Amino acid sequence: MAKKRKNKFGTWLYRIGFTILVLISLGLILNQQIKNWLVTSYQPEITQKSVKKNEKKKANFDFSDAKRLDFSTVARARLNEKDISVVGQILVPSSKVHLPVAKGVSNETLALAAGTLRADQKMGEGNYPLAGHHMVRKDVLFSPLFFKTKVGDSIYLTNMKKVFKYKAYTRKYIAATRVDVVDQTKRDIVTLVTCDATGAGRLMIRGKLVDSYAYKDAPTTIKKQFNGKFNN
Repeated sequence: MAKKRKNKFGTWLYRIGFTILVLISLGLILNQQIKNWLVTSYQPEITQKSVKKNEKKKANFDFSDAKRLDFSTVARARLNEKDISVVGQILVPSSKVHLPVAKGVSNETLALAAGTLRADQKMGEGNYPLAGHHMVRKDVLFSPLFFKTKVGDSIYLTNMKKVFKYKAYTRKYIAATRVDVVDQTKRDIVTLVTCDATGAGRLMIRGKLVDSYAYKDAPTTIKKQFNGKFNN
């Protein structure tokens, strides 16, 4: 009888342990899925009026404060999404990158958009640096830059007044300490920065300005993509 009770107790413990493991596994899976949904469902409406308003706002430009993109950061970003100062869009058609461009590089901003790295930067004038997260998913935020973007690809920026077309001319890995890539330049370029495969270094892609035109005069295919869904 005692042996039978012992076996039942062991079975009961096994079932509890197994149930806990299943719940933990489901929690981890759903955590990632919910985090991805919180990021990709951020689809702000961007207009000339909203851009003009947001350009005047203050922001955090200390890239060293940027942390790993975890669930709590994403959730906090969505709860406070009105505090994200969107000032335009970036589009890399060949890599299917299409993101809001927001002012600064706070954790909340980088959770949902590409962030500007200097307070004084202006599209089409000198160096326009942007930072973005490299995620596990290859199609979210700046991940496609790591997996798909190559030299020669077209990069488009817009502040909803004008469209600036750049052509990528360099793609290389740099140390995380290379803050000089953010500095202003005489040449009109865009600098895109994201993490490398290890997370310790950075991938940098630079493009030179090759054309600019009013937003209303942009090619139909480009305007259609700017009006489409973001890949954040």
